[in-house]
Amino acid sequence: METGSMTNLISRATNHYFPLRHHFPLISSSSFRPKKSPKRFITRTMSSSTKSSNQQQQCIFQLKIDPLTGNSEWIVVSEEEVKDEVFLSSTSYLDMLNDSPRNQAYRAAIDKTVTKPCHVLDIGAGTGLLSMMAARAMNSSCAASVDDTVGMVSACESYLPMIKLLRKVLHLNGMDNKICIVPKRSDEVKVGDCIARRADVLVSEILDSELLGEGLIPTLQHAHDELLVQNPRTVPHRAITYGQLVECEFLWKMHDLHNCEVKVSDGTHLAPVGLETIVGVKQRQYAMHCNSISNDIRLLSEPFKIFEFDFGKRPDSHGVTELCVNATSDGRVHALISWWVLQLDREGTIFYSTAPKWINSPFKDKELQIFRPSWCDHWKQCVWFFPGTGVSLIKDEQVHIEAAHDETSVSYSFKHHDYKANPGNCDADSKDCQLTFSPERIAIYGDRNWRSSILTTVKDAVRTLFRCVIIFHYIFYLHQSCFKLYPYYILVELLLICQIRTATSFQLQGKDCSLCVVADDSIFLTILIASVSTNSQVISMFPGIQEKGFRYLQAVAGANCFSMDRVKVIGKKRCLTMDDTNQKKVDILVGEPFYYGNEGMLPWQNLRFWKERTMLDPVLSKDVLIMPCKGILKACAMSLPDLWRSRCTLKNIEGFEHSVVNTSLGACGDMSASKEGPCLPYFIWQCGEIKELSEVFTVLEFDFLKPISSCFGRKRVEFSKTGICHGFVLWIDWVLDRENSVVLSTGPDHRYWKQGVKLLSKPIAVGNLESCSDTNAHGDRRGWVEFEASFDASSGELSMSHSFQ
Repeated sequence: METGSMTNLISRATNHYFPLRHHFPLISSSSFRPKKSPKRFITRTMSSSTKSSNQQQQCIFQLKIDPLTGNSEWIVVSEEEVKDEVFLSSTSYLDMLNDSPRNQAYRAAIDKTVTKPCHVLDIGAGTGLLSMMAARAMNSSCAASVDDTVGMVSACESYLPMIKLLRKVLHLNGMDNKICIVPKRSDEVKVGDCIARRADVLVSEILDSELLGEGLIPTLQHAHDELLVQNPRTVPHRAITYGQLVECEFLWKMHDLHNCEVKVSDGTHLAPVGLETIVGVKQRQYAMHCNSISNDIRLLSEPFKIFEFDFGKRPDSHGVTELCVNATSDGRVHALISWWVLQLDREGTIFYSTAPKWINSPFKDKELQIFRPSWCDHWKQCVWFFPGTGVSLIKDEQVHIEAAHDETSVSYSFKHHDYKANPGNCDADSKDCQLTFSPERIAIYGDRNWRSSILTTVKDAVRTLFRCVIIFHYIFYLHQSCFKLYPYYILVELLLICQIRTATSFQLQGKDCSLCVVADDSIFLTILIASVSTNSQVISMFPGIQEKGFRYLQAVAGANCFSMDRVKVIGKKRCLTMDDTNQKKVDILVGEPFYYGNEGMLPWQNLRFWKERTMLDPVLSKDVLIMPCKGILKACAMSLPDLWRSRCTLKNIEGFEHSVVNTSLGACGDMSASKEGPCLPYFIWQCGEIKELSEVFTVLEFDFLKPISSCFGRKRVEFSKTGICHGFVLWIDWVLDRENSVVLSTGPDHRYWKQGVKLLSKPIAVGNLESCSDTNAHGDRRGWVEFEASFDASSGELSMSHSFQ
């Protein structure tokens, strides 16, 4: 059985026996997922009866993905085999626990709420921080012990790696006998079986940037129906969402591909007239650090209230509200930015806000406690894109907006004469060929410079191929006709002189029947090559978008002046064979590279293109043209205080020791070199305060003209600026042509790509020592760093080390 078939089979079986929402890849202790699950390891929890009934062993279905092939397989991992760092180091648990304002707000609210012996239920317990706060508050408020029949704390957590950490944290803090762990999802908990009685107080943190995305509503519904007393006290007590209308060209470019293409006007139409929405983003809210784009934003309204959710009452699954918003300035609304404010106590004195920095607190009472994080990655603002070019507004105009929510999301629509909800909407027959990409991918496809670079290189490659075909035909013809009169090398010289003049003639005669292969999911390259080389055959692998990609090409072929007779889509994660090419060798192999679904992975995992180029070696012609022909791993030493602070080691959190979780969560700071944290993908421009401390330097080069191979690089770099170095930022520049004249960078200056970040175990003071004449000012500053990296061709992993001097 093929890997894909086996994966589908096990996936169906898993969903049958362990009911999940298919779009939540990890089980959490609520009905939904843990915080920001790692892409390479998708897990589902199961129980096994290999032990006695009182000691059920838990296992995990782990979906392991090979970054070089895209292949995946399910493996079963037992409780003893689980390595916490594999599952947890890429999550946002660490960032959340490092959010001091959050921790302080919860402590204040729990101390105020739990004032007598009662039953406290913690849903989504994680490391048990909130459970321990509740147990402490109960102990300090009365002489009764927490573990009697009246006072108790039940910590509900089902994610196996986190359960193991929860046990360690409780033991470290002497809370083993004061908190009862319930190793199940909350919707599997039953009174009388898992917990003794209904809970009087609910403490929870099942919130994401959108508020509802982690299953807040269904979790609260089940809790109120099955687990809580009537009129329970809850922490948080209430949540209110707010919004603001903005004009922002940067945000507009992230969703409106059709109108971006109209501005570019280069003849390639991914979203042509009449099919304006055939390529776009999914209509939903997108989490983003909006503070980082504050200079690109024009505010067109004051903040307005959208929804209010009372945690102490059973919420409705659906809700709709009509909003009337006054325009504060002329402009064009491109997006709605939203955030939320938690009221953590019933009395309304403790608040936590995720509002952007330009929003002043609506609360003026000095007695109130208002907590706002300086920067954190686990809760951001959200952006809702309004379709097309947006809505034109005039100052003081009344704008009517309909906001609606279901169990897990919020959506918006304008009630305005200038607003078209779905401009150029595809008809029913075309729905099946619509492609949805990330906002960053849409922005890339609409970027003039990116398109121009690709277009220039492809045209040059096709012209080069035509010249080769012409040379071959003429040499063969002249050698057959004139070999008695002229030596062979003279014929070649004559041919080189006349090839430019005859190129057009040969193209018109239709003899440029080359074979081009698009190795990835690039619809842009497929359309471009099919339209530029009018007689070439094009095979697109489309391993991610598959059959939908083929139907998409059928829909846009006419607008791009090519026939689908010359285009073939493989649509599977397998290697191309000579049978697929009708026994012809490949003349041009191209990729962006872009693999659908891999956008959030580390940059070098796009070296999958190199692996696939190697696997295609048997079908490549000897003089095949490959684009890109090279990848260059670049790096830069940077100061990243906000990001480092969110990933640093945990010690005492509101009175509770957490050092035992540092290794598992991939923390940095006060750790041995062997326990350094992982390299993680981030949009550097969204990482708060940043500063480059060195020049950009080359670490490794990957030659795609040759089969994939392991490689090693070392570079000694001098620091160009003074500051605190928190780590290194890495990315790949793609060299499109052999002359190195066209290079596409994915570095920090380009906001549509994520970079890899390797944080140091301890920050280092650095600077250019030669620029400072006062030797005493050097102190412990380091002037150089030697950076090493090695790429493993068998696993696709990149390892790195550094030495400061």
